[in-house]
Amino acid sequence: MQNRISSFSPLIDTHSEILILGSIPGVKSLEKQQYYGHPQNKFWKIIFELLNEEFTDDYTQRIETIRKHHIALWDVIDSCERKGSLDSEIRNEEANQIAELLEEHPNVKAIFCNGGKSHKNLQKLLGKNYKLPIFLLPSTSPLHTVSFEKKLEEWKKILEFLG
Repeated sequence: MQNRISSFSPLIDTHSEILILGSIPGVKSLEKQQYYGHPQNKFWKIIFELLNEEFTDDYTQRIETIRKHHIALWDVIDSCERKGSLDSEIRNEEANQIAELLEEHPNVKAIFCNGGKSHKNLQKLLGKNYKLPIFLLPSTSPLHTVSFEKKLEEWKKILEFLG
């Protein structure tokens, strides 16, 4: 099995209103040290489209844009063993301290899970009746073969909780 991999630090501040959670960064994201760093992952395209912002490949500008719109990012898994990038290959996982993060950031009013693995893990961590609404969104991964338009439509739900 692969060496242990770790997620990134949370991107969150006192103004964050929603938290988007992935499972744990894939190989490309870890190489680039960027959330959703795989060029075929649709996360950034979806976010920029929803926010009506001009798309950019510049990671610093991407982070500034989500901060400006009060969006926080993190992963439900702190570390695990994984061969490749598939969630189905995750073994021996350790959870991030999501509940503690949310206690420290009371402005967050909803949680959105980018794909099934993050949703399933989050429900185990926080329970099904957590005090904040938790939404499962279709994964932005290129392996999740739903069309961009369908993903975008589902992801529009985040707009209800911003601003």
